Amino acid sequence: MPTLPSDSLITPLECTSDSSERHIHQFAVQQKSKKRWLLIQPVSNTSMMVDSGTVSMPLNLIMVATLVGKLFDVTFIDERLGNKVPDDFSGFDIVAVTSRTLNASRAYQIGDAALAQGKIVILGGVHPTMLHEEATAHCTSVVYGEIESIWEELANDVMTGKMQSIYRAKELKPMGSMVHPDFNYALSSKNAKKYSSRIPLLATKGCPVGCNFCTTPTVYGKSYRYRELDLVLDEMRYHQQRVGKKNVNFSFMDDNISFRPKYFMTLLEEMAKLGVHWNANISMNFLDKPEVAELAGRSGCDLLSIGFESLNPETIKSVQKGSNRLGSYETVVSNLHKNGIAIQGYFMFGFDNDTEESFQLTYDFIMKNKIEFPVFSLVTPFPGTPYFDEMKPRIRHFNWDKYDTYHYMFEPSKMSGEKLLSNFVKLQQEVYKGRAIMQRMKGKPLNWIWLANYMMNRFTGRLTPESYL
Repeated sequence: MPTLPSDSLITPLECTSDSSERHIHQFAVQQKSKKRWLLIQPVSNTSMMVDSGTVSMPLNLIMVATLVGKLFDVTFIDERLGNKVPDDFSGFDIVAVTSRTLNASRAYQIGDAALAQGKIVILGGVHPTMLHEEATAHCTSVVYGEIESIWEELANDVMTGKMQSIYRAKELKPMGSMVHPDFNYALSSKNAKKYSSRIPLLATKGCPVGCNFCTTPTVYGKSYRYRELDLVLDEMRYHQQRVGKKNVNFSFMDDNISFRPKYFMTLLEEMAKLGVHWNANISMNFLDKPEVAELAGRSGCDLLSIGFESLNPETIKSVQKGSNRLGSYETVVSNLHKNGIAIQGYFMFGFDNDTEESFQLTYDFIMKNKIEFPVFSLVTPFPGTPYFDEMKPRIRHFNWDKYDTYHYMFEPSKMSGEKLLSNFVKLQQEVYKGRAIMQRMKGKPLNWIWLANYMMNRFTGRLTPESYL
């Protein structure tokens, strides 16, 4: 299409052409005034330590703000910091709220209030994607999955006032088109000191593994997408310059950053030259290879979060987590520890194959292998997943506030709910006893993981089975 003269009128229809991004910007310039967006990260109502204390910067909402800010005026509110959502939305044209299941009730409350004041309300995030029919009752439009892949269409409709009930991409954009997130939207808050000093970063999206309890394939697709290495490294260098030091701490927000070994290893080789520190969620696919752990340590990795999930092979099989091979658990741990990498190990309880012995096996594994930061959760079938559909007749309630992986959802086949919860509390209290902490952390560097253990010692000491009901 030939370049249009600067005085040409850009119509909404033209914004759907192959050059839609350029056209949508020109169309926005022609608007008499910019639409005003209010972007909200809602707080959860859970009784557990989910949104208390230090919280991570909401990378996805920051990315949304960066996109929106190129065309519209943006106000950014993160309720987790103590920032207040206004009762009066008259200063805004669009109210957009992101939501996970555990804060869906709060997102719906905000949406209902904004709708009542005649505002365009957009809901996005995991929960509105997984249960979009439910979410449409509380908003004008639902963004299904990631906003980047439908942005031009959504922005066009906002400017014309002709909103659709759901925006769902026919195909997902490659990550090369991902905008450089502008962290000023979050850091300009007067309460920004409550954010973790670890800077969130994204290199890949999607996961082809297909664990039946996971939402990732629905939200980000089953195909594995990744950014060009130069873009990831440039973003790291940008933050080094922004904070004025090389030794920056990054947290990769990827669901499965190591799925493409060649990409992952090349990225680590380049990161080793930057002098940064980093942590990530990672699959155990190839961590049993010593050279992987060695390179991770050399590139500045100080902690990896690993979903061990269970020590029961039948449970691993039932959730279709093929990347977990029980026989390699101790090898993986040993490889990482030899290279100075701490482990945040995730363990779930409440599966049908669980018995009281499951708790003892987990305790023995943690203590023997000196897992620095064990995290325990109760099996939670999240809406929209195959596991939720399978378990729905047995689920005790659908109070989304309690879908935080720390509340009792259903009774497993081989033990009563009472036994499940009493053993769940006992395990946490035993693992986080002072003596157990010293045994697991002996010889480890004095850092934030020690503090996390101390806080967990205080937290678990107050737990009762009733805490999880």
